[in-house]
Amino acid sequence: MSNKTYAVIGGGGSFGIHAALYLLNNANPKKVLGIGRNPLRPEPFSLNIDQIEGYEYHARHITYEMDLLLELLDKEKPEIIINFAAQGEGAVSWKHSWRFFETNSMALAKFTEEISKRDWLERFIQIGTSEMYGSVDHAANEEEPIKPSSPYAASKVAYDMYLMSVHKFLNFPMNIIRPCNCYCPAQLLHRVIPKTIWCGLTGNKLPLHGGGKAEKSYMHARDLGRAIHLVSENAPLGKIYNAGPEEPTSIKEVVERVSKAMQIPFEDICEMSEDRLGQDSRYWLDSSSIKKDLGWVQEIGWDEGLDEMVEWGRKYEKEIKGWPVDYVLRG
Repeated sequence: MSNKTYAVIGGGGSFGIHAALYLLNNANPKKVLGIGRNPLRPEPFSLNIDQIEGYEYHARHITYEMDLLLELLDKEKPEIIINFAAQGEGAVSWKHSWRFFETNSMALAKFTEEISKRDWLERFIQIGTSEMYGSVDHAANEEEPIKPSSPYAASKVAYDMYLMSVHKFLNFPMNIIRPCNCYCPAQLLHRVIPKTIWCGLTGNKLPLHGGGKAEKSYMHARDLGRAIHLVSENAPLGKIYNAGPEEPTSIKEVVERVSKAMQIPFEDICEMSEDRLGQDSRYWLDSSSIKKDLGWVQEIGWDEGLDEMVEWGRKYEKEIKGWPVDYVLRG
């Protein structure tokens, strides 16, 4: 087991928090650093991770405070860096689209060039996106043609391509994981599952874009945490892995499942609305490569995962009711 220091960049978001929790519980780390652009959010959206022994959180902005971020990393010398940092919302990336490239492509390329000079780095793991394959009618493997259908997805593609080139020609020690959509306690409320729970708690109705017919693949962020751990321990450097469930699920079915978990009638929790710009009809991943190489499969099913989400929502109902539910784009 590792006894290494891990740095999770983008560590203030819910997926970074769950990745850090998984590593703390399973990787025998020397230390886990969470690094994000903001101070940690209140308990419902941080799970008080900064109270756990072996974890430290630092606020450093990768785009505007890279010098301070590099100072911190040079002090801590993490052998493994996991990057979640991104402007991460495809639906809003049509406006101010350059901001997505500023962070997701330019800042990360600059950062990579800097850390490639550090002899303490053993592995860099980039968390990509299934959206770069676009809408598919079959399970897409890692060789699928890249077909981004939003500025967000295009900005993520650009950095993936960069990483592939610096690994091939400069031996930069990287892996890329392209996960499906994830959900978890502490997730912000603009995402469909926590927003549906918020609607159930407040009596508001979720707008079901296009009737919820679009299909996406979902997994609990703890399953992604396990994929990250397996890649950090055993993956051949340079390898790219998809990670997701065997079958996609329509948005309508997701909302139906949440309403059932909350014991609220489906028609009381949502209403039909027009489709949104650039909505892909299906995200679907072939994850056989990570299963074959590393033994990873999705372990947390819908019932277990949504029961956990509803429990989180009810535990923090008072705080969640007053929390913003729309995505806010910031630099």
